[in-house]
Amino acid sequence: MQCNHMVGGCDRTIELMVLRKICETMVHFTGQDELLQRTLRVLESNLGLIRGTVLLVDSDHEHLVVGAAGVDGPAKLSAVYHRGEGIVGKVLTTGKPVVVQRIADEPEFQSRIFERSPEWRKTLGFVCVPIRLASETIGVLSVDDPGVREPADLSELKAFLEIVARLIAHDVQYRRQLKQARETLEHENERLRRLVNTQAQKRKMAGTSEAIRHVQVRVQQVAATQTTVLIRGESGTGKELVASAIHYSSPRACKPFVRVNCAALNENLFESELFGHEKGSFTGAATRRIGRLEEAFGGTLFLDEIGEISSAMQAKLLRVLQEREFERVGGNETLTADVRIIAATNRDLEEAMRAGAFRADLYYRINVFPIHVPALRERPDDIPVLTGHFVQKYANLMTKPQPQVAEETLRLLAGYAWPGNVRELENCIEYAVLLCAGTLLLPEHLPQSLHPATPAPAASPDDSRLKSRIRQMESVVLLEALKKRNGNVCAVAREIGITPRMVRYKLKNLNIDPRQFSKRGAASRRSPSATCASRPFTEALS
Repeated sequence: MQCNHMVGGCDRTIELMVLRKICETMVHFTGQDELLQRTLRVLESNLGLIRGTVLLVDSDHEHLVVGAAGVDGPAKLSAVYHRGEGIVGKVLTTGKPVVVQRIADEPEFQSRIFERSPEWRKTLGFVCVPIRLASETIGVLSVDDPGVREPADLSELKAFLEIVARLIAHDVQYRRQLKQARETLEHENERLRRLVNTQAQKRKMAGTSEAIRHVQVRVQQVAATQTTVLIRGESGTGKELVASAIHYSSPRACKPFVRVNCAALNENLFESELFGHEKGSFTGAATRRIGRLEEAFGGTLFLDEIGEISSAMQAKLLRVLQEREFERVGGNETLTADVRIIAATNRDLEEAMRAGAFRADLYYRINVFPIHVPALRERPDDIPVLTGHFVQKYANLMTKPQPQVAEETLRLLAGYAWPGNVRELENCIEYAVLLCAGTLLLPEHLPQSLHPATPAPAASPDDSRLKSRIRQMESVVLLEALKKRNGNVCAVAREIGITPRMVRYKLKNLNIDPRQFSKRGAASRRSPSATCASRPFTEALS
């Protein structure tokens, strides 16, 4: 080492060369320990320095631990400095550099990491600079000077080491940000895993019968694939539950599960709902709107009641299934439909196909993997299991103690035909849990329609059973429609095809108050100018 052992008094090209080597080291080495070690070697080999050391604060920010140590002599890597202890502890506390001309003249100097003989201490100089991020000191960089520099040169060395410390600080900051991003990603992945598991548990099909086990096996067979599925069964059997079980058991589980009720929309609305529309494509299209196909990108699109869509929409849907492409209404851009299609229907599609109401090519496209969901009357063994599930569900929702189901209640439920299937059973249990104030759910808590009707004197038993069945079916239809329409009587009337007055008359006879299904508060508090669905119930019936 000749002139290159000094920063001060030599050509500045040495400093630039050292900084370039340090920068190259930071680019090529990813591990922090190795990077710091090689940085110290660059300083020692090119500037004539010895015993270079980098100390970093630990997790409690009160202690300095060794991050890297030079190659001159054995180093005690387990050494720890407390805040304010020795020269390095002082630099950590104050955030200001310290230059020591001779170590022997500094009483606060401690040789805790490297051994320095008394003879060496008489000639060695020492420079320690803080490693800072903004106003925070996160460590210190220190070196020994063999004793050949003048005080002015040590001052220049201090300034140069401060530049190196800034480079180290930026590297530490980058690693912190990278670690934080990695932890955030891991937490998000864990959150999504918990969400998927929770959703899967919520959508687990309750039941132990052979019929429902067959459905569960079919779900597991198809879930991991991208195959299009057609779910068939009567209304209220739980076809949407089966569709969600397929989605949340599939590789697309973390992506959206988007539902479209094909029966609830006319042809024009269905096209806009499914494909979206461009601004100005029709009257009222004030802005661009993405459709359900785009919302479900990467996930699953569930088309409920697919047998209700028009012939024109069947052709457009067929293109999506065949080409996986579509355009928004009024747009020219061709978009990709990265979705899995699951369809459901309670109609006889084969008969509709023979009648010309349903396209044969679309039928064969959606009927790749059919799953039949049995009616509740076909699996009576599941009624106790489903009853217990719904009792627990609605007791939790109503924050009530979960009542036990009496044996006579289960016998009454098992003896009923359940024309509304599982949906009707759920509605009845919700009603019963609402009425139940004790610890036992009794038959009197169930809706009156489930109790055997007493025949009127002038009517035959068959007539009485028929009237009871009709009354029960009317109750199920009205309750379901009221839930869907949030208690809006006019909307219910439009949906089932009768006048609002007839709906109110039937609700009065069935002792059903539509206000309990409204999300906007008690109807009696609304203004007299409200719509027919918002008028007080007693007034609406008059």
